[in-house]
Amino acid sequence: MSELQALASALRFLSVDAVEKAKSGHPGMPLGMADIATVLWKKYLKHNPKNPYWYNRDRFVISNGHGSMLLYALLHLSGYGVSIDDIKAFRQLHSNTPGHPEYLETPGVETTTGPLGQGLANAVGMALAEQHLAAKFNQPDAKLVDHYTYAFVGDGCLMEGISHEVSSLAGTLKLGKLIAFYDANDISIDGNIEGWFTDKTKMRFESYDWHVIEGIDGHDAEAIEAAILAAQAVTDKPSLLICHTVIGYGSQAAGTASVHGAALGEEDIKQLRLRLNWPHAPFEVPEDIKQAWSHAEAGEAAEESWLTLCDSYEAKYPEAFATFLRAANGDLPDDWEVQSDAFVLECMTNAKPLATRKASQQCLNAYAPHLPELMGGSADLTESNNTNWSASSALTSASYAGNYIHYGVREFGMSAIMNGLALHGGIKPFGGTFLVFSDYAKAAVRLAALMKIQVMFVYTHDSIGLGEDGPTHQPVEQLSTLRLTPGLTVWRPADLTETAVAWQQAITHTTGPSCLALSRQALPALPHTKHQVENIKRGGYILQESHPGETPDVILLATGSEVQLALEALKALCADDTALRIRVVSMPCAERFLSQPDEYRLHVMPPEVERCVAIEAGATAYWYQFVGKKGVVIGLDSFGLSAPARAVFEAVGITTQRIIKAVQSFLLEKCVS
Repeated sequence: MSELQALASALRFLSVDAVEKAKSGHPGMPLGMADIATVLWKKYLKHNPKNPYWYNRDRFVISNGHGSMLLYALLHLSGYGVSIDDIKAFRQLHSNTPGHPEYLETPGVETTTGPLGQGLANAVGMALAEQHLAAKFNQPDAKLVDHYTYAFVGDGCLMEGISHEVSSLAGTLKLGKLIAFYDANDISIDGNIEGWFTDKTKMRFESYDWHVIEGIDGHDAEAIEAAILAAQAVTDKPSLLICHTVIGYGSQAAGTASVHGAALGEEDIKQLRLRLNWPHAPFEVPEDIKQAWSHAEAGEAAEESWLTLCDSYEAKYPEAFATFLRAANGDLPDDWEVQSDAFVLECMTNAKPLATRKASQQCLNAYAPHLPELMGGSADLTESNNTNWSASSALTSASYAGNYIHYGVREFGMSAIMNGLALHGGIKPFGGTFLVFSDYAKAAVRLAALMKIQVMFVYTHDSIGLGEDGPTHQPVEQLSTLRLTPGLTVWRPADLTETAVAWQQAITHTTGPSCLALSRQALPALPHTKHQVENIKRGGYILQESHPGETPDVILLATGSEVQLALEALKALCADDTALRIRVVSMPCAERFLSQPDEYRLHVMPPEVERCVAIEAGATAYWYQFVGKKGVVIGLDSFGLSAPARAVFEAVGITTQRIIKAVQSFLLEKCVS
């Protein structure tokens, strides 16, 4: 047995022993891809186990995340903070070796994977980040950002539609430092893929303008090494290495679907040990193999060399290095709070009727000059989303230093690539599409929330207010769906000032993704005081009341474009009855409001006020938590209509008059009681 074969066996048996102990997991992929992983990690991967976040490390992504035990075995043997006890606790409660790789849970895991195809998309984002930052900061005498992105993908990843979206864009952008290893074992859960996946993969990826190497024996170390060297030699195209492997290599069920996702069983593992000449007990790795696998010393030396380069770079290019370091650390400029607050107050004093999508563009024009790490984009809707700004420049294969990505019609791919940009670090990404098309992107939005990463999703045309495009484009349930996603912050501002605060808070919020839901139609400027502007940051605030300081008879709660309807209703009702105490609460961000101290929330929405009306042009169920059983929600629980916006609002009954009738019904009930 050669040294590389012995090292690969260590990976295989740690994997199958962990799956066997857990009686749960996926041994097929680790057994099949162990030889590829061994060659890559031992000979080519640049990383430092003592510092998993070393900035200039190579990125390694397992897109076929069900094979997580292969990754955990690699991390353990290389010297990361994954102990043998952690390996033994695979898939157990609160262990750092969960069923699928989870970012922030396990040192050395670059991204959360498992939903197939998204890891490949994240890898495209990471490779794109490397090219962009290298173009911005590298100098002829100092390559500050210089690394590869490697990804393992399986048949399932390439069946997913997102693989088309992101691979097509990666080829167009000529991401030459992206290298993907395709585990071509011809098996998925239902069996041999010849019945449902007969793509000519080589031709497919060549049509994307990838460099493709096919026919690689995934169990031949020399063939794998030759393919990696050939891929690294091609600098103007991403590379796909088609590695033919046997799923469950060496086991009795090798080459069949049954080995994909079930423990092998004690007898099969016993026979596997004999077949692969591994006479060691479960979880036992000989000391010489441990030493051969350890990368701690080499990793520290690699990082130390880079830090020396940083010192030299800083001495020659101090301003550029300061910008790089701040962005790499995710820090905002020292004057960010002062500058952004000043802009918000400027919006308050100079606000005019404006669609919030256009208000958003004004915010970008104000904020982006202070944030060179801001990376914008749109899924082929730039002029509709207004996601560009005065200093936007397109990122292309001829100009990687650009700060705006034209993603094409790829909502899901865009969102998952943005996740990769954020995970890489040094970039604050945002990208736009219509709110209704957040459905296409939802799986990536969910993973952004799960990973707690800073990605900003800009969703315009946020309601039936878009009008004539009709119900196919008019969102109804999307806002509620997004709000119900744990860790996702959703802003639906009502005017320029609220939009400025929403952007300010999204840029400041570094521990999770944010969504901005923006109108197509123009909205009037709201009357704000400085105190109210501060309270916008709290997600919900008292915008106007007929009798300030007094407990209201009725609360009108609204978001976005419907805030103006609530204000109109207050004006009409109080004109008829000057003693009526009505409060209008604007709630641009329900999640932020719900996170406030009880004292503030109960001040804005006193529990003793049972007569509440919530108004939003979307699904109604979410708002009953605010208005209670005796409250009323005016919204939309059916699809929209194709007509001018005003006609649609009237047809579905989201009007000032309906709000007035709801309040009058409250007052009638009060008189009767």
